[in-house]
Amino acid sequence: MPPLDSGSELGAFSRYVLPYKAQRGPDTGMSDRRPPGTGLEDATVLVTGGAGFIGSHLTAALLPETDVRVLDDFSTGEPSKIPDGAAVFRADIRNEDALDRAMADVDVVFHLAAVVSVEQSVSNPIESHRVNVDGTLAVLERARREDARVVVASSAAVYGDPDELPVDETAATDPLSPYGADKLAADTYARVCADAYDLPVAVLRFFNVYGPGQRGPYSGVVDAFLQRAFADDPLVIHGDGEQTRDFVHVADVVRTLLAAASTADTGRAFNVGTGESVSINELADVVRDATGTSAGVEHVDARPGDIRESRADCTRLRDRLGVAPDVSLREGIGDLVAHRRSRDAGERPERLQ
Repeated sequence: MPPLDSGSELGAFSRYVLPYKAQRGPDTGMSDRRPPGTGLEDATVLVTGGAGFIGSHLTAALLPETDVRVLDDFSTGEPSKIPDGAAVFRADIRNEDALDRAMADVDVVFHLAAVVSVEQSVSNPIESHRVNVDGTLAVLERARREDARVVVASSAAVYGDPDELPVDETAATDPLSPYGADKLAADTYARVCADAYDLPVAVLRFFNVYGPGQRGPYSGVVDAFLQRAFADDPLVIHGDGEQTRDFVHVADVVRTLLAAASTADTGRAFNVGTGESVSINELADVVRDATGTSAGVEHVDARPGDIRESRADCTRLRDRLGVAPDVSLREGIGDLVAHRRSRDAGERPERLQ
């Protein structure tokens, strides 16, 4: 694979955010978010969906200490996001031969490959199910043969509209979309395989992940707002904008993935969020403030399958995995703006706000 492009958003993240914050002293109020060690040195690791947004960040964190393989069909991921040094299997997760080769003698599998778009799952639920559910079961079954540990990426979409906030992992699951139903099925298969086969599996229910390198039609509201703000175009909000989300930075997500790969507390799910609720209207204000745009806001029809309120209870994440996400939304958005401007200027920023 070609080396990571230093001009890309992912390149900006790996070169600027983590190293730069690691150099800042403890009195700055910003912690060192580079993992002190992956805990997987000398292990053979497979990242399915490793060319995607979260997967590419994870792969960059694992290299060069870990023998990393990536399986991705590049339907949404980009080959240029995979750092040099990873062995790449270009294939669909449902390709049995490719999956067998990619998982041969692996120690750990991070299963991130998925159809991630709610809208796409609504328009084509059968295809979404085949990738998200059948693909997950195939990974779990091969992990059982290889005696490998698995970290499965799930979603807060399994909860639907919760009865109360914050929502913890024991809350009722009532997904509102085929995507949410897929993730609930995959989540359940992981637990069943852990119980039936003593397979070491950890399930991570991601809330709204954002950060550098998030691009494309399914990249999320943060990137959509930033793209429009930099162009001084109105920020488009679906519905009244009072729906809430729990936005968690990808740096915190990577730390959680690594912690889940080494925990003895397997066979259960963990919420991955911040425990903070932010309305979409409030997010628009943060983006407008950070970019300095004079663009307004435009409201359009709400999207089918969207939940109304979301906020994670992160008690289990903190107490059992020892992870406490700590990148605030304003800090994360400010860093994204700084990266974008430094990239456009061709310079490394002296300071990230």
